[in-house]
Amino acid sequence: MSVQTVTAPDGTEIQRKMHFTGKVIKTTTAGAVVDIGVGKPAVVHISQLREEPVKKVEDVVNVGDEVEVWVRRITPKGIVELTMIKPLDLEWREIKVGMTVKGKVERVEKYGVFVNIGAEVPGLVHISEMTHGFIRSPRDLVQEGDEVEAQVIAVSRRKRQIKLSMKALEPKPEEIMKEVNRPTRRKAKKAGNGKSDKAADLQDYVPTPMEMALLDALKRARADMEKATGKARTDAKKRVKELEALLSKRMQAHLN
Repeated sequence: MSVQTVTAPDGTEIQRKMHFTGKVIKTTTAGAVVDIGVGKPAVVHISQLREEPVKKVEDVVNVGDEVEVWVRRITPKGIVELTMIKPLDLEWREIKVGMTVKGKVERVEKYGVFVNIGAEVPGLVHISEMTHGFIRSPRDLVQEGDEVEAQVIAVSRRKRQIKLSMKALEPKPEEIMKEVNRPTRRKAKKAGNGKSDKAADLQDYVPTPMEMALLDALKRARADMEKATGKARTDAKKRVKELEALLSKRMQAHLN
């Protein structure tokens, strides 16, 4: 049986988790009927009025009340079922290995950080997955309340675990070496075909979190320079040189 589609007055198709403010137009022993402005009444089952058990619908809502609701599902007959319990941003079935998520650090431990990504449980970024470089403590990089971006590397609904990696979204150390040592045309002419001892030493160097951040800024600046024209290009070129010099200075300090 095909599922009927329901559209709002503006032509938007009603989807799961869509948020509406509606008015209760009827209550029954089984729940409430709510007008959400889509041309047909929608229903809220008594079990969806709140997270706690409800004995009587009128203990929670009455006719004429304005309520916040979310679409729970559309039945095959086109009936819109609602919930007054705010749904999760990410349900278990929506969390996939490899997907990129954003969230807020809600707890910092010695072994890693827990990030609220809008799922039933927070995701764990182990200290070994925070950056390619060495850090003594997770607090070297983040604090409670910081917004972070990470990649899902493992998920288990049975164990109620979500494992994340911040370093999976960072460039690898060898990529940093290529970026920092990437010769300009002028440098290439001076360098010739020889390879300096310092360049060889850099191959074993592991960049710090600060250097990783500088590399990201350098990549963005180079991209801006390619797109810019006139004075904007001159400013972007200056920014690129400043970042290259800063990165080079930090890395050379490790060779002395």
